[in-house]
Amino acid sequence: MERLPLGVARIDSILRGGAPPGSTLLAAGESGAGGREFAQTAAAMNALYDADPDLFDLYYGDLPAESAVPPEVHYVSFTADSDELAREMEHTMDDDIVEAATEEIRFRDLSPEYFQLSPIPREWYMGEAQTIEDLGKAEATDDVLGALGDYLNEHAAGNLVVIDSISDLIGAMGDDMEWSDITTLIRGLTKASHTWDGLIIMIVNRDAITGTEFGQLMDAAEGTFEFTWESGGSQRARTMVVRQFRGVLSQLEAENIVRFETEIHEGGFDVSDVRKIR
Repeated sequence: MERLPLGVARIDSILRGGAPPGSTLLAAGESGAGGREFAQTAAAMNALYDADPDLFDLYYGDLPAESAVPPEVHYVSFTADSDELAREMEHTMDDDIVEAATEEIRFRDLSPEYFQLSPIPREWYMGEAQTIEDLGKAEATDDVLGALGDYLNEHAAGNLVVIDSISDLIGAMGDDMEWSDITTLIRGLTKASHTWDGLIIMIVNRDAITGTEFGQLMDAAEGTFEFTWESGGSQRARTMVVRQFRGVLSQLEAENIVRFETEIHEGGFDVSDVRKIR
């Protein structure tokens, strides 16, 4: 079975090409611990494969024989547009990577749907409407979950989709949304993803949810990579723990690998060491 690369060469090699098609993966972690950088690197490297093969070879290397790069890469954000996301990616990746990759990444800004029921001034997230037609479109926005579902139905099949982030949805929960709506969304995505045969990576800020809520999200998704800070003396180090990954975790456990020491450099998120269970 072909795998969809996660964009981190060492992880893809260990996973024999990447994630199985049809997977939903939580990139969950503490602030700054690497979850967002992992998801953005996955998007950038998959897009870079076609956008600039020379840069891809420089920062990733040879693609595993079992890997099949998805035809499209989509990045869905609830609070930021493509320019904001590109600037954010430039903080952790070389400008050449970001410039080339963002030409191929298809960004979907759901901030109008996300903010429409909030007291935030419309011009903060819609921009200044230039025409009567623009004003009409601004009033016709769908609810955020409906807009997300419509977008995934149209674009998720066979492709990589990054959702940034589930934490934003949790923060937006009001009278019309309950916690059960979030877990139902993840379960629905997991079920639908089996027919889409793509890969969906969902960013989750662990600081925004309780341990019980995190467990429920893990139960609803196919896989969970947890990104944490570890302290040793006066230094802190980023680590990634594979909490679960159906159909893949047993392979890692057979090799006594579940924890990765990580770093962030000009090529984005990367693995600096593989820590085996003793």
